[in-house]
Amino acid sequence: METLKNNCTGMESKLADLLLDPGAAPAKVRVHVEQCESCQQELAALQATMALLDTWESPEPSPYFLTKLDARMREERQAEPAGWFARLRARFVYGPSIHVRPLAAMSMAVMLLVGGGAYLGISDVYGTGPKTGPDAYVVHDLQTLDNNAQLLDQMEAMSNTPDSGD
Repeated sequence: METLKNNCTGMESKLADLLLDPGAAPAKVRVHVEQCESCQQELAALQATMALLDTWESPEPSPYFLTKLDARMREERQAEPAGWFARLRARFVYGPSIHVRPLAAMSMAVMLLVGGGAYLGISDVYGTGPKTGPDAYVVHDLQTLDNNAQLLDQMEAMSNTPDSGD
C-alpha cells in the first residue's frame, strides 16, 4: 500500500485523461486506478461532476439584450466625459485612433531609447570606473579606499573641534 501512495503523486491529470477518453489512457494508469482506493474515489468524484455538468442548461438571454447593449454603447459614446483625463481616455477608447496608437507606441519607444542612452551616458561621466588592463581594477579599488580614508579623516577632524557655543 505504501508504494501506491508514491505513485499517486501525478495522477490528477491522468485521471482526467482516463475520464475523458478511457481508451487513450495508458494501461499503467488503469491498473493503478484499479488497485488504488483513493484514486478510485477521485475518479468517481470526477465522473459525478461531469454528470452534473451534463445536466446543466445555460439560461436563455433576453431577446432584447443586443438591442439594449447597442443603445447603451451609443449613449456612452455620445456622453460628454467629466474631466480632461476622462475625455482623453474616451478619445483613445472610443475614438478613431487608428493613427494615434502607432504614433504613441513609437514615441514611447523613442523616449525609452533616449532615456536609456542618457542613463548610459551619465552613469560614468567622470571616468571613475576601472580602465582596461589587469591592474586597473586594483588601482581603482585602492583609489576608492584612499578617498574613503580621506573622508573619514575629515569627519574625525570635524568631531574633534570644540564647539564655539559652549
